Amino acid sequence: MAAKTVLEKGSSFMDPLKGVLLDYIMPESCYDEFFLNFNFLDVPCLKIVLSKGLGIGIILGSVMVKLPQILKLMGAKSAEGLSFNSVLLELLAITGTMAYSISNNFPFSSWGEALFLMLQTVTIGFLIQHYGGRTGRGLLFLVVYFGLLALLLSPLTPISVVTTMQASNMPAIIIGRLIQAATNFRNGHTGQLSAISVFLLFAGSLARIFTSIQETGDSLMALTYVISSSCNGIIALQVLYYWNSSPQQKKKKKSE
Repeated sequence: MAAKTVLEKGSSFMDPLKGVLLDYIMPESCYDEFFLNFNFLDVPCLKIVLSKGLGIGIILGSVMVKLPQILKLMGAKSAEGLSFNSVLLELLAITGTMAYSISNNFPFSSWGEALFLMLQTVTIGFLIQHYGGRTGRGLLFLVVYFGLLALLLSPLTPISVVTTMQASNMPAIIIGRLIQAATNFRNGHTGQLSAISVFLLFAGSLARIFTSIQETGDSLMALTYVISSSCNGIIALQVLYYWNSSPQQKKKKKSE
């Protein structure tokens, strides 16, 4: 006769994973609701799990979201079509979000992608300078940026400065994306802009609207991602519009 496994009262088949689930996915009340009461339709808990899951997914995706862009620049040994000023403004917005989140002790799942996006955006900024024949200026850019970042995250910087920086994200994002959009329009193509990176950024910023509301309840954070999604959407539309255009084709037309 097959032995029967009987779960003790208050225990669940998910208990071996309970520690991981409580640390990263859900509070204990939701764990009990799902795996002890088997109520998988509890709306508040579903929102929490969805938000946490999206947050973790965004962070994991952000590790490589701009990697296609970096590889495209390195492969072409050119940064044609990319605006350094746009990158600087994007970096300002990313840094502001990261510093603001750290200062307010928001959970890492609500802002973690900013860390990886920052590192990749800094790399792109350096490559733009490097492939533009200004390697020295690119190295100076790295030194200055990381020096300012260390100061911003130190106790020397008042929280009011960090909050003001986060508030300035919205105009920075708008201006930065508009600069890139104008560059694309003027060139008649998107140059070395990576379609994969653009679409991933657009999708990530859309998902962040929900997670920022759910996990932080901070209207400033949520509004920042609404603006970011709108601006990223413009660039994504341009990528689609100029899909069959390239720098080589534009040069051919000019020479004819």
